[in-house]
Amino acid sequence: MTARTKLLLLTSLFAGLTFHLFPQKPFTLQQKTAQCAKIKAACQYAWAGYKQYANGFDALAPLSKKGHNWYSVSFMMTPLDAFDTFYLMGLKDEAAQAKEMVINGLSFDVDVEVQLFEVNIRLLGGLISAYELSGDERLLNLAKNLGIRLFPAFNSPTGMPYRYVNLKTGKTRDSLSNPAEIGTYLLEFGKLTRLTHDSSFYKAAKRAAFEVYRRRSDIDLVGTTINVNTGAWKNTESQIGARIDSYYEYLYKAWLLFGDTDCKQAWEVHNRAIKKYLYTEVPSGAYFTRVDMRSGKETHSLYGALDAFYAGILALSGDVATARKIQKGNFHMWTTFNIEPEEFNFRTDSVLYPEYPLRPENIESCFYLYRKTHDPEYLRMGQRMINDILEKCKTEAGYAEMKNVKILEKSDSMESFFLAETLKYAYLLFAPENTLDLSKVVFNTEAHPFRIKN
Repeated sequence: MTARTKLLLLTSLFAGLTFHLFPQKPFTLQQKTAQCAKIKAACQYAWAGYKQYANGFDALAPLSKKGHNWYSVSFMMTPLDAFDTFYLMGLKDEAAQAKEMVINGLSFDVDVEVQLFEVNIRLLGGLISAYELSGDERLLNLAKNLGIRLFPAFNSPTGMPYRYVNLKTGKTRDSLSNPAEIGTYLLEFGKLTRLTHDSSFYKAAKRAAFEVYRRRSDIDLVGTTINVNTGAWKNTESQIGARIDSYYEYLYKAWLLFGDTDCKQAWEVHNRAIKKYLYTEVPSGAYFTRVDMRSGKETHSLYGALDAFYAGILALSGDVATARKIQKGNFHMWTTFNIEPEEFNFRTDSVLYPEYPLRPENIESCFYLYRKTHDPEYLRMGQRMINDILEKCKTEAGYAEMKNVKILEKSDSMESFFLAETLKYAYLLFAPENTLDLSKVVFNTEAHPFRIKN
């Protein structure tokens, strides 16, 4: 371990202790403004690195200083994911550049197999949001075209979509899926229905989500993997993180965005079960453990970066008291390990997966809790997390994921969601609330804002 790494670790530990042991003064307007300026500068820095080394590619590899595509062609993931972040930050030049790249460089008329879930939340969600913010019909036309090409994925015996679909041929594959990759289309496909007046989009998305819901256990929990051809569960472990998370998120947000009472009821049923069987308190805070979906018996006391979103959705839904307890655990996860790990055992405080891929969920929950409570504690938490990212993940070309948070070893990747989500939530946490009115928009799971009334 280098001397610099040791110093950073000691600084991180001291900062965490200081946060909890010493009273903090309220945030001033000047401090909020300065934090916003710092985040905007970081966003511009990341974008400059992308343009210099990865222009036209899906994402930047910031250590090797080159571009990276997910598939054989670029789908302009970084420009499209970043557009609405630039727009909300008032970065007009950057927004114009990103929009031009998308309009001139994005086509779905390609013989390429794509992962339905990621393309939906990043590309379809990004196009819909960009259209609503800019009014440019070319973006809406791209969204319509993409939606039509994704639609064959839902042609399974159950109506739950296959994981992969070919954009040209409509050929599908991979019937072993999960609730997140089955139920995370309500917002995007619902918006397409509103914009195109074609009800088939929302009907398909809602049927898929409710095919998962009706296969819940007697105690109202769902498992982690399921076969979309047979409807049989293959992994019956229930949790709120990877492969399930946004299924729950979209049930509640479909109620907010479209007033769908079926979705609201399904969310309430699941949420009661989650709080009854998964919610666990330990000295460091509250967490959601993992249990068997049928018995409710704990399987593993694991928690991680993706799980941190649930405090935010609880706050958004009005359960601030539970959200506060979960966010205490979220912040412990961050400060204990220098930066949050992808997964850790909350009973033993031991790391299982030490990566940090620049995820937004912990900051996202601070954002929702601050909007609901105006408690400066969440500004302090957010400031700590943001400053850690901007200091420890910075490279000569942008910001890099962490391969190991314990020793601050970087990994050669800056995914598009860093611009779409992490920096956006960081900025909105400190920005004036009229920058984005939560009574008028709902974020998809990639943090693309959708207008509640079109």
